[in-house]
Amino acid sequence: MKHSLKTGLSFGLTSGIITTLGVIVGLEAGTHSKYIVLVGILTIAVADSFSDALGIHIAEESEGSHTAKEIWEATFSAFVSKLATALTFILPILVFHSKTAIIISVIWGFLLLGVLSYFIGKGPKIKRWKAVSEHWFIAIIVIIITHFIGVWINSKFAGYL
Repeated sequence: MKHSLKTGLSFGLTSGIITTLGVIVGLEAGTHSKYIVLVGILTIAVADSFSDALGIHIAEESEGSHTAKEIWEATFSAFVSKLATALTFILPILVFHSKTAIIISVIWGFLLLGVLSYFIGKGPKIKRWKAVSEHWFIAIIVIIITHFIGVWINSKFAGYL
């Protein structure tokens, strides 16, 4: 796979998984509203996909070693992969009860992240399962932190908003 596509794809998938899981878990813990969780997912899918794509675009430009075509390939692949990944989390929220949907979403996110990490971590300097475990560890930290932020916001401000 071309470096530019691999860069955009791996960045978009990772960001789509981690960011969407954080938003889903935090909003559910803070609001217990499927409607708000859905709005959060759609917002991430659109706004953050554009933001990440622009971030990749600027980062690739700043290296000064890529052609315009390579830069746009990385930009487009980051946008599409982030958008598509974030949108996959909508189905469990629509179909299942809130708590079940969150559990399914977390499992789905870890499955996607594990597969991505396994295939990205196939280089001679990277052990596959080490890459998977590192990335899962970061995802766990994000989930724990966003859950407790949601719980804290709910406990402090639920009656005011």
